[in-house]
Amino acid sequence: MVFAAPVFAGKLAIVIDDFGYRPHNENQVLAMPAAISVAVLPNAPHAREMATKAHNTGHEVLIHLPMAPISKQPLEKDTLRPDMSSDEIERIIRTAVDNVPYAVGLNNHMGSAMTSNLFGMQKVMQALARYDLYFLDSMTIGNSQAMRAATGTGVKVIKRKVFLDDTQNEADIRRQFNRAVELARRNGSAIAIGHPHPSTVRVLQQMLPTLPPDITLVRPGSLLNEPQVDTSTPNRTLPKNDAPRNPFQTVKICKPKKPLAPVNAVKFFDVLGESIKQSTLISYFQHQWQGWDKSMGARGINANAD
Repeated sequence: MVFAAPVFAGKLAIVIDDFGYRPHNENQVLAMPAAISVAVLPNAPHAREMATKAHNTGHEVLIHLPMAPISKQPLEKDTLRPDMSSDEIERIIRTAVDNVPYAVGLNNHMGSAMTSNLFGMQKVMQALARYDLYFLDSMTIGNSQAMRAATGTGVKVIKRKVFLDDTQNEADIRRQFNRAVELARRNGSAIAIGHPHPSTVRVLQQMLPTLPPDITLVRPGSLLNEPQVDTSTPNRTLPKNDAPRNPFQTVKICKPKKPLAPVNAVKFFDVLGESIKQSTLISYFQHQWQGWDKSMGARGINANAD
């Protein structure tokens, strides 16, 4: 009897965000297969505890770093903004690395305003390069500049393909899970991101054991060398604090109190002629001409003397 080895058509990575706030739900995630990865909010009350526990149970750990969204909403402490200096961004990332032990990568929490800003993301990538962390782009906005910003830094960028739980309806989550499976099968790999909601946990508990045989569950870190396509267009808008200052921005225009009297054409040309006559350029040529005239006169005298 010949046994055929299974052929894996696609690799599926699942990352559960927002770890560090709800240990009860998060412990249920950690009881799932070790290939399920977790992203820990660095300033969450249980950040260090859950990162350590995830690592000890074989799960890959990422830092889930807050970044500025386009929408107006309350922000987490140390949310990255495009107008921050490189030093401030490096400080926040260093603190996050300290708060989330065993992290091998980082992904953005919210962040549409930040990830769509090329200059802001270049500062992020330069900081990440010091820590040997990869960047998982949560793709909260289509025109993310993360991959473009990483050019030349050595930072590897991978991209989320599916959000599992935009709603907490179990039927919707199952549909999104199946979509992630199909994308993994079609493209060779796919990354899905979810959250430790009870409904998401229940769907994963039901569907992971029945994963199709041609799909293998992997850690996102194993996809760093998979082909990545940058579909962004350049966004070189400078953050407000970095934009060149307009020196005339606060200068008020003086408006005449009365309508200006018309200027006679003869007077106009007289004034124009006088201005030209007194200009630096005309004065220069006059002096040159006078000097040249004197020089020629002196040469004539010397020639006659010879």
